[in-house]
Amino acid sequence: MTNFRSKPLDVPADREEMTRADLVFYGVDHGGPSYEARVFLDNPEADADSPRERDSGYAGSFAVFGHGGCYGDEGHCAPDDRRRDEFDHRPPHPLTTQTRSLEITDALKSTSGDRVRVDVVVVVRDSKVSAASQDVPPCSSVRLVVYQD
Repeated sequence: MTNFRSKPLDVPADREEMTRADLVFYGVDHGGPSYEARVFLDNPEADADSPRERDSGYAGSFAVFGHGGCYGDEGHCAPDDRRRDEFDHRPPHPLTTQTRSLEITDALKSTSGDRVRVDVVVVVRDSKVSAASQDVPPCSSVRLVVYQD
């Protein structure tokens, strides 16, 4: 898996009026190894050795339980190849990407500027699997959701 860097996301000017801020990650891949997704704000240099502290832009993390790859026939692990229509009542393909959210209120309040970029660092714990063995980002996009009184 490769790390992910978002496009700049707009942040409200008055951060003190925020009651909550969430990052919503779309297209979260879980077809490969299990991993921890460490989330940093405005830190393109972040890597697995970066300190998990506010000074380094650390905002939090989430874990992904991966399927470890595909062991079936060709097309078995291709969720986009399954034809669906309105009369198909089967559950979604097991490898359909996920949507995850992460609460980042305090981390976002400690940033400055009117935009922020999200950097996701993939940390694979299994010593038999290399994080770089798949050229797949951990998500396809991210959205910032801010709640105010």
